[in-house]
Amino acid sequence: MRLSTESLFHCSCNRRLFLKASLAGLSALLWRPAISSAREKLPEGKLTLFNIHTNEKLSVTFRNASGEYDAEALKALNWILRCHYSGEAIDIDTRVIEFVNLTDKQLGGNNEIHIISGYRSPQYNQLLISEGRHVVKNSLHKVGRAIDIRIPRVALTRVRDVALDLRLGGVGYYRQSDFVHLDSGRLRTW
Repeated sequence: MRLSTESLFHCSCNRRLFLKASLAGLSALLWRPAISSAREKLPEGKLTLFNIHTNEKLSVTFRNASGEYDAEALKALNWILRCHYSGEAIDIDTRVIEFVNLTDKQLGGNNEIHIISGYRSPQYNQLLISEGRHVVKNSLHKVGRAIDIRIPRVALTRVRDVALDLRLGGVGYYRQSDFVHLDSGRLRTW
């Protein structure tokens, strides 16, 4: 049996689609066990955040012990994590919220976490780039998947090491600027 050029093209496209779908499914499966096992370690999702730019403080329980998220609490988190430059808020990825929560719990819990940067509007992100800051054009901050934090009275290296041990996403260490970057992207460090 001889395949035509058109048949080979369709076969090749279907194979590519199959491989892409398989990889997407595999990555979803690999992410879920990490969050599921991490959730088992936590009685609830509770954070105390202080936004250093707006001087706002929020103590909130965003997830109960059975894993259900509180929509109003998530809305409050979206607001405190808004872009301080534009005032714009978007839905923050719950995976990065969980990452911050798990980091806090591993450091004893009930810490006041200082927010250096949550969501960044495209305009603010571009401003930081034009000022020569270490900001990337396609930052995960622009899509609500990254949060820069510090925790008073906890060494920055300790925050970084705990976050790295959790293996839930990207971890950036900015010693000079005094913060640790956490994101829900792929596992990497810098």
